[in-house]
Amino acid sequence: MYLSRIQLNPRRREARWLLASPQRLHAAVLAAFPDPPTGDLDGEPRVLWRLDTDDAATLLYVVSPEQPDFAHLAEQAGWPTTERGTVKHYGPFLDRLAAGQRWAFRITANPTRYVKDLTSGKARRLGHVTVAQQAEWLAARSQSLGFSLVSAADDSGVDDGSAVEPAPLALTVSHRVTHSFTRENSKKPVTLTTAQFDGVLEIADVGAFRGALVGGIGPAKAYGCGLMTLARPEP
Repeated sequence: MYLSRIQLNPRRREARWLLASPQRLHAAVLAAFPDPPTGDLDGEPRVLWRLDTDDAATLLYVVSPEQPDFAHLAEQAGWPTTERGTVKHYGPFLDRLAAGQRWAFRITANPTRYVKDLTSGKARRLGHVTVAQQAEWLAARSQSLGFSLVSAADDSGVDDGSAVEPAPLALTVSHRVTHSFTRENSKKPVTLTTAQFDGVLEIADVGAFRGALVGGIGPAKAYGCGLMTLARPEP
């Protein structure tokens, strides 16, 4: 497995064209591989990607079973002479993960729920739209994904024992966006609600957690959702 990153240049017209559509950026990511795996079969690895955008930089992260070649992205949407991306073997880091470790994390996800249509009787998948709903969506799935979310009090080391209600989580939900675009093959419109989650977690089941890191979390993985990255928590 590989964890890769390349900085894009949003001042370039081609970059703005890519960044405006998760569909187009998905195609550009897959073009970094001669034969990209789809992950359609259970247990089959797939390519995950995430776009992090702030005032300082626009960074594209990729997790993949094969090493990517970002030459086309650098030429089309980056700095072709100075920034060609970085690629690291992900396996050694995954092997060092262990139950009980705490990590700061970031993930962009597509928090959804199924709602039964009263007319047709079929279930429809709808996006959660409030911060509380989106935070609960991640918390509800954390156990099956091999981790628990750390509370703010626990993360700070301050707990006077007087709280009656559960302490709030060390979790921030931001960059909440609703994307609307059309699938190029079917011309079917797509509406996608995404949110960025930043927080602190503790690993409970290392096998399940590794699976979540390489397999992705939640739906819409083809459109930049599901890739979680880790960092050492700040003191």
